[in-house]
Amino acid sequence: MEVYHGDPILQSPSLERLGQFVRTHAQKWTDGTPDFEQFERELHEHVMALERELVTEELARYDVTAEQVEVEGVTYRQTLTSPETYLSAAGAVTVMRHLYRPAGRGSKSICPLELRAGISGGYFTPRAARHAAFVTAQLTPGEGEALFDELEGMRPSRASLDRLPKTLSAHWEKHREVWEAALRTQETLPAEAVVMAISVDGVMIPMKEGAAQRSAKQAEPGKHASGPTGNQEVGCGTVVLYDAAGARVETVRYGRMPESKKVTLQQQLQAEVASIVALRPDLRRVHLADGAKDNWRLLSEIEQVLNLPSQPCVNIVDFYHACGHLKNGCDAAWGESTPRGKAEFERLKTLLKEADQGADQVIRSLKYQRGRARGSKRQRLESELTYFRNQRPHMDYAAYVRQGLPIASGVIEASCKTLVTQRMKRSGMAWKQPGGQGILTFRSLIQSGRWHAAWQLLRADFCKEIVVRATPVASETGVHTAPSASPSSRVLLHTGGATMLPLAI
Repeated sequence: MEVYHGDPILQSPSLERLGQFVRTHAQKWTDGTPDFEQFERELHEHVMALERELVTEELARYDVTAEQVEVEGVTYRQTLTSPETYLSAAGAVTVMRHLYRPAGRGSKSICPLELRAGISGGYFTPRAARHAAFVTAQLTPGEGEALFDELEGMRPSRASLDRLPKTLSAHWEKHREVWEAALRTQETLPAEAVVMAISVDGVMIPMKEGAAQRSAKQAEPGKHASGPTGNQEVGCGTVVLYDAAGARVETVRYGRMPESKKVTLQQQLQAEVASIVALRPDLRRVHLADGAKDNWRLLSEIEQVLNLPSQPCVNIVDFYHACGHLKNGCDAAWGESTPRGKAEFERLKTLLKEADQGADQVIRSLKYQRGRARGSKRQRLESELTYFRNQRPHMDYAAYVRQGLPIASGVIEASCKTLVTQRMKRSGMAWKQPGGQGILTFRSLIQSGRWHAAWQLLRADFCKEIVVRATPVASETGVHTAPSASPSSRVLLHTGGATMLPLAI
């Protein structure tokens, strides 16, 4: 087949085989009812074969034949022509392409075809890379390999699925701040939103970093945290918008691999909140978290950076974490799972949530029981009493409910589970920073409804502008002339002394 543009597509071998299949299958009805699943499978195979043929032809058009090309100010000379296999959404395709190398030993070669078409990791076409990245965000490489095999289209190996998140994550992290800002500018805030809640939490995951490295507490702020235990804390953050009825109308999620002081997560949340406040300064702001000091430190620093005294933020301790401490106190005072203990817990929980100054009543009850207790029982009650005293300013739950403010941090708890636990805490797993961050980034974008827009930014970063430098040659008359154009140069745009190839993205 020459080129498929125009009538020559009719000479496509794959198209001919597809037509023959359709004709042959129609004849099977004369002998009875054919197997429909077999028909679907065979039809899919023929369509995929045709797609691969067309993709191969189209990819070949992205190649460049010239003595010299320039990419980002660096000049490269042609060195080699060789076949290469790429993975498209329809399966593997093999294309002849040219390679170019800059002057100097050890310099890395480039392939204009890959740069113009936006090939990821030297292997995945853009659509195939998008499919693979989405799947690896949800499934392990082995599970992804099995899924693609079942779908009978592209069949990436588990090794390629394992490498891809690292490759894509390196590009994303290089431009992260700019791209995250771009994503926010493309969105509109729900008009019905009246409250914005910011939450942070963490979940431990197994890490591959060795025992000789510094612990998370010893690491400098912003540095990757690692430690001798092999388990480190992934940071999760959410920004949630609620309407007047208390229903969630928008949720943005972030996940970061272990990092001292969760510096990057803090920056992401600061930027997200600042962007929302700039558009909707009327929104009530709520910080919602459990009692962990690190979480409140991070939220406090976000508020200090924003510096919005006209609209103070309300700090709320998660009601269900408070109930957990209340249960521990009741168990210490009346015995675990005793009828009296259960009854007192339900009574005090209701007061805590529904009564004005309910936390004060809980504190008085625990204080009274502590005065009567001895030994370890007294120590347990003292511990829970200290918790309620420390968190008392953030426990006016009845007032919060009347104001339509959220009192439960279920969104951040669920985010820890869906972003991290379900994908990254499987049996036998251990992570390094690059691969783990790729998974967290993709899952965060998908769960925040930003995946489509994010992919447009990411895939464009794999495309580069190619400039073909014309090399003068001597004619028989001694006058220098430009060489004749190669077949691929028919699509070039001429600009002065250089030839600019249109960027394909």
